Amino acid sequence: MIIAEQKPISEIAVLIEGYKNILLLGCGGCVTVCLTGGEKETEIMASALRIKRCLEGNPVKITTFTATRQCDPEFIDSLKDMVKDADAVVSLACGVGPQYLAERFRDKYVVPAMNTNFAGGSQQHGVWEERCAMCGDCTIHLTGGICPITRCPKSISNGPCGGAQNGKCEIDKELDCAWDLIYTRLKEQGRLDLLKTVAPPKDWSKSRDGGPRRMTLEDI
Repeated sequence: MIIAEQKPISEIAVLIEGYKNILLLGCGGCVTVCLTGGEKETEIMASALRIKRCLEGNPVKITTFTATRQCDPEFIDSLKDMVKDADAVVSLACGVGPQYLAERFRDKYVVPAMNTNFAGGSQQHGVWEERCAMCGDCTIHLTGGICPITRCPKSISNGPCGGAQNGKCEIDKELDCAWDLIYTRLKEQGRLDLLKTVAPPKDWSKSRDGGPRRMTLEDI
């Protein structure tokens, strides 16, 4: 899932300074799962902004709503009646949400309330870790299900680099060396022969370096 975190309230307050009627939109997708942009977090942010503006002698009307998803035009379009009455729209979605809102409601000032960090998964309650660089060319079947592009700070496809010691990365002594993990996993599977295969240079045109990507399901 996409992992995102809220911008500081002070930063958001500056972005909406001078606006009197705000629509604060949460998202029921990834940011709900990572506890940063769902219904609860949207209400908390609204309260914090109201209090701040009130203490400054500049009260604000804030309407809140949590869309099912902000990355789907179907749910964006259903917001039109709420958006039309707002001076500004604040989105608590990943970076896709505010872009879709700004594209659909071209006359509205749209503010991103979140910083989108990475694609990852839950490690424990309240802790998420990046696991996918979204490179568009997945080859983890060759590395024991461990992504060297994400897990290795140097994104080395044919490792290890030689700087690791005792299974730890030279970049961070608390960080496991990705290629030590790969070696251990392949050894457990009896597939160490895969390490003899030299991976070709990665085709980064399938990644963000090739411009915005698109996926189309022809049968839909």
